[in-house]
Amino acid sequence: MPLFTELARSLPATIPFVGPEALERRMGLRFRARLGANESVFGPSPNVVEAMARAARDSWAYGDPEQYELKAAIAAHHGLAMETIAIGEGIDGLLGHLVHLAADPGDTVVTSYGAYPTFNYHVAGHGAKLDFVAYRHDDHEDPDELIERAKALRPKLLYFANPDNPTGSWHDAVAIERLINAVPEETILVLDEAYSDLAPEGALPSIALMRPNLLRFRTFSKAYGMAGVRVAYVVGDPATVGQFDKVRNHFGVSRIAQAGAVAALADQAYLMDVTRQIVAARDELAAIARRANMTPLPSATNFVAIDCGGDGHYARALLAAVLKRGAFIRMPGVAPLDRMIRVSVGRPDDLALFEDALAGAIDEVGRPSA
Repeated sequence: MPLFTELARSLPATIPFVGPEALERRMGLRFRARLGANESVFGPSPNVVEAMARAARDSWAYGDPEQYELKAAIAAHHGLAMETIAIGEGIDGLLGHLVHLAADPGDTVVTSYGAYPTFNYHVAGHGAKLDFVAYRHDDHEDPDELIERAKALRPKLLYFANPDNPTGSWHDAVAIERLINAVPEETILVLDEAYSDLAPEGALPSIALMRPNLLRFRTFSKAYGMAGVRVAYVVGDPATVGQFDKVRNHFGVSRIAQAGAVAALADQAYLMDVTRQIVAARDELAAIARRANMTPLPSATNFVAIDCGGDGHYARALLAAVLKRGAFIRMPGVAPLDRMIRVSVGRPDDLALFEDALAGAIDEVGRPSA
């Protein structure tokens, strides 16, 4: 008799992303620049490191399962009630909980073709059906088409990221509010705002905007430089957010993570300084792309998507050649976005190494055919 469900046996034994460590083992090298996972090489605030070190001394004890201090700090930061916030092990963990809560096997979930694959991973893992809308020709997610698809299919969940990964594009708050108001009331809008701390003015609706079917996800992994700590939160109507308490791992966010996130929120001066460094590095990445006769896409994130000028086959060959020269980068996996490579920001030495690796890769694989 099979030990696992039919659904489990039907799923591939894969993960959404192959990590740089796995690539290093496979390729027998060490990356000298880690620019592929949209981490912040600028790291967390020294105050965060100090707070986590203090908490580590007490790590024999479980963290607060109600996450009271961190929840209060997030609420104060946004001017919200604590009941509007749930905390989890990164946005990925919270997305998994949401799919568990909202989607039965066979239910429909709508997203964009080429958008964040970990969301799709959770949907498939719970047996729901994915339906896709294409990106617009300007490499933006298409809120109008998503609205039309949601009205036609009445899905359980509709995923939308602003700013977006993998293109770095963004929509203004007016467009997002139109999406929020147009989604059918039986559909939960999953608004992924992982890059909200880097979004330009006017891109984000007020965090106080609440709907029973709206959930907004934010993280400490990007601008706060805490990707390896795994802590994020979701904001929404209290009755909706309260559902997470029914399935979450109550001890999943460690004592160390909670202490670090509280300290991160308290050091907004450091966040502002890092944001300036990210913008400068983003500008330099765009300049590197142009010097290589490639086209950088405008970005409101901590990475730049670069149109290599060819198709997916060319971009994959270029990516492989960059990797073997010691620079870890990634690319979108779905056409037509797969004509790009995606490069996270880094320190000046990281970017110089990437530019050298890119030049060597172009010499190796040539220019795309006309």
